[in-house]
Amino acid sequence: MDIIVKCVCSIVQLQYTVQIRFTEGSGKMRDVYLDNAATSFPKAPGVGEAIKNFVEKSATNINRSGYNVGFTAEELVFETREMICDLVNFTKTENIIFTVNATTGLNILIKGVLKPGDHCLVSSVEHNAVMRPLNQISQIGVECTRIPCDSKGKLDVATIPKLIKSNTKAIIMTHASNVTGTILPLKEVGQICAKSDLYFIVDGSQTLGSLPINFTDAGIHALAFTGHKSLLGPQGIGGFVVSPILADKIEPLICGGTGSLSEREEQPMILPDKFEAGTINLPGIAGLHQALKFIMQTGIDAIRLHELELTQALLGGLKALPNIRIIGSSEMKERTSLISIDCLKHDNADVAYTLQKEYGIRTRCGLHCAPAAHKTVDTFPQGTIRFSPGYFNTKKEMDYTISSLQKILTEPL
Repeated sequence: MDIIVKCVCSIVQLQYTVQIRFTEGSGKMRDVYLDNAATSFPKAPGVGEAIKNFVEKSATNINRSGYNVGFTAEELVFETREMICDLVNFTKTENIIFTVNATTGLNILIKGVLKPGDHCLVSSVEHNAVMRPLNQISQIGVECTRIPCDSKGKLDVATIPKLIKSNTKAIIMTHASNVTGTILPLKEVGQICAKSDLYFIVDGSQTLGSLPINFTDAGIHALAFTGHKSLLGPQGIGGFVVSPILADKIEPLICGGTGSLSEREEQPMILPDKFEAGTINLPGIAGLHQALKFIMQTGIDAIRLHELELTQALLGGLKALPNIRIIGSSEMKERTSLISIDCLKHDNADVAYTLQKEYGIRTRCGLHCAPAAHKTVDTFPQGTIRFSPGYFNTKKEMDYTISSLQKILTEPL
């Protein structure tokens, strides 16, 4: 058996990056991937082939080509925008903006909306993709207040009206925490935003592709997404959906060539060109296009049902194990397919390392780039072990994970 293990451990965050290679046919250890909240694996069927075909057969640019292959690429991108529209109940394809990831999209939105003297509200379980841009612009006079969540990660919606100030401009909120798995109430918060004339910006990184999101019904003004998590596509492609009202209000963060209005040296204000300067990741869009086709064919409801079945099996087994604390809501309808645990008598990092080293189970241990969430649920600074099954996992893998974890936790300290 050929095993390569690469560990990067931060003393503060206790994070491990693990790469495992098994000799084909060795049969000595299973390989169970439970880190889909970081990035999905495997990808949807045909994603790799779609990327390969684009690179090898039609790797041309869009908006800059006057020949058939270029038109084919433009059609591919347009269809991908259409599928994202269908996924979130939105109609304006030109308002689907592609970036390299959700983080870039959130930076464009946050820095485009909030100016010196403005105030915003965020949940107390936000990822650093939201908190770091907000921390950066706090240096120029943007103020931020956190909406409290309880020890299960549930948002206290009733406190929101009391936190709104005369200069409050937006509520920026994740759809579901990448630490607790708890789903936050989009529609209720959207209604508050509508009544208070606030922009509603949502980080859909953890949910788009596995949970229904109705952009219009929830009163969302912008939804950031990434292609490589629940959308089952490749890394390096993401973006945001933006309402016409908000799109008109924000200036582009990055300017450059678009292939349109090339006679001018000013950034075009037409969409999507306003926010898509430079060459976008067309191979990534080809992969995302294929992944979206799979999701549409399979159905969000079917994906959600299977992932909840796996989560329920895993959660039931975890509840029977000694000396662990399960983080997040106990109600299945309130959570994604993500479970974090905190070991009370073992070191979390040691347990995660043993799971992958001895049993071939890949999890994520540490603070998950979300210290705010860990402080909210009292797992800071030790972090948690996060298990995040995806659509391609099986019930047998959940059973194997529970039995493996039980062996580790019952071994003498």
